[in-house]
Amino acid sequence: MTRSLGERLGAVDETLLAPIARGYRRVLGGRRRPHSLTVAACLVAAAVLAVAVWQADRAAPAGDMSVGQVVKVGVEPNGSIPEYAAGSRAELDKLAAEGAPEAYALVTLTEYLPPDRLTPILSGVAVSAVYVRVPLTGVQTEIVRIPVTKVPVDVLTGMGRLVDRKNREAAEYAAKLSQSAADRTPGGSLPGADLVAVYQSGQRVAAAERDAYARHCACAYAAVVRATPAVLQSLARRPDVRVVDVAPEIRRLDRAVFWPPLPEQRTIATPPGDTQG
Repeated sequence: MTRSLGERLGAVDETLLAPIARGYRRVLGGRRRPHSLTVAACLVAAAVLAVAVWQADRAAPAGDMSVGQVVKVGVEPNGSIPEYAAGSRAELDKLAAEGAPEAYALVTLTEYLPPDRLTPILSGVAVSAVYVRVPLTGVQTEIVRIPVTKVPVDVLTGMGRLVDRKNREAAEYAAKLSQSAADRTPGGSLPGADLVAVYQSGQRVAAAERDAYARHCACAYAAVVRATPAVLQSLARRPDVRVVDVAPEIRRLDRAVFWPPLPEQRTIATPPGDTQG
């Protein structure tokens, strides 16, 4: 039986994105947005998840001309965030002046916010997803796209799932550390110090993420919404909103990739440094 988009996204929100440290990946076969500023990937994490959604529905309806075309919304690696913001604002104003119909848009925030703070910001628009990340200083934590229709209820539900997932992840790292200790006994193989450090760091970060999500942390920093350009203009003027990047060329969300800049990124879109040992 063919699953609906909501069901597919519900499954995907259980899938955490790979750490940013694994580097950028490009989505092949996609097309650039027809902006004066081309916009593409900022973070590998969002790319991996969007491709996962795309793969979940490769059997598109007959005659669907969007097959194989991926719309990319966000900031290019090493791209200028001020230029991206200015280009997005200009396009939104143009579409609003033309009285264009409803369209999807990527909304990025000026800071990480808790779920309840999203309600006044995203009121009056249809919300499809919210991006969250635990902002640990000097640590490349994972980015998660939570499918959302109701704010903040669905965000809280998604965080609850992340608590369970991160708890399991921390336990897995702890088990690997225990096995490493057992391997140090006479007759056992000695694991490399680097590998032990990876286990220790992984356990520490997973536990910190688990605890943060359990507290309903200030971790939300972007959302995918749908509204008319005129309504999106109003949204863009609300407190805590940084950029509203309208993408009228999106016909299907499973053919779109979103790379919102992180709040701490002010000039150039680069992944945060990982200084944790």
